[in-house]
Amino acid sequence: MFSNSSLVLIGHGSTVNPDSSVPTHTHADAIRQLGLFREVACAFWKEEPSLREVLNMVTGDEIYIVPNFLSEGYFTQKIIPRELELAGPVTQRGHRVLKYCEPVGNHPGITELLLRRAREVAPNAAPEDTSLIIVGHGTSLNDNSAVAAKREVQRIREMGLYAEVLNTYMEEPPFIAQWDQIASRPTVVVVPFFVADGLHSFQDIPVLLGLESERSAAASRLDVFRRNPYHLRGRNLYYASSIGTEAQFAQLLLDQVRRFDQTHPSDRPLNRPPTAPLNQTPAEDFCS
Repeated sequence: MFSNSSLVLIGHGSTVNPDSSVPTHTHADAIRQLGLFREVACAFWKEEPSLREVLNMVTGDEIYIVPNFLSEGYFTQKIIPRELELAGPVTQRGHRVLKYCEPVGNHPGITELLLRRAREVAPNAAPEDTSLIIVGHGTSLNDNSAVAAKREVQRIREMGLYAEVLNTYMEEPPFIAQWDQIASRPTVVVVPFFVADGLHSFQDIPVLLGLESERSAAASRLDVFRRNPYHLRGRNLYYASSIGTEAQFAQLLLDQVRRFDQTHPSDRPLNRPPTAPLNQTPAEDFCS
């Protein structure tokens, strides 16, 4: 049903850190192997191929564009529509139709991925003695930047799985650097609300948490995640990798196409990407 359709995944990318784009490429490869679309391409704001190039790289009559972003904010509302010259969710351009899907961060399955990461990094943590902290970037560019993280915290808090569930940010209050003042329990689990394990999760956040004394190569790569738990400031602190590196993320990106067609039905038969797992749990199991 997608033989004439192309899928484009949009990521932020980075000019200084190649790790930033790795999950987007990895998830694109996983979807490509399913053979559903004519082609699956990636484009980035800060890397090649650029947003302005990608539409010339695909040949489908119908192009689904899925932002690999966790927040509905500055990039999804301003940058991507501007660079791709989108008129809204559906843009007719000659014989082609561009379909701008919601960012993956709006998928209800994100909640379960956050919980999965927390369980994996601290499997023996007693819930009644544990503070779960979700740390996002935060920004003054768009007030909606922190909305997705706040929404996820509220959902998890209502489940009653942990003694407390808290929001923190790198660049707006409450600041992750003050985690020990914000969290009250003896065990603290920190899960980065990021798409990739880049400079923020490898270097910046470890310094802000106090796991490292300075932002350097010593705080980079996977080593920072292998030393759990950290005994710091009278607490046991567990630090997880970013949720966007989870393999199930590919299924959520794909599921955003199905959700788009449900919200914006066309005259042609409804597209239904298969909900069979990519070696993981079906996406429907995450939907509320």
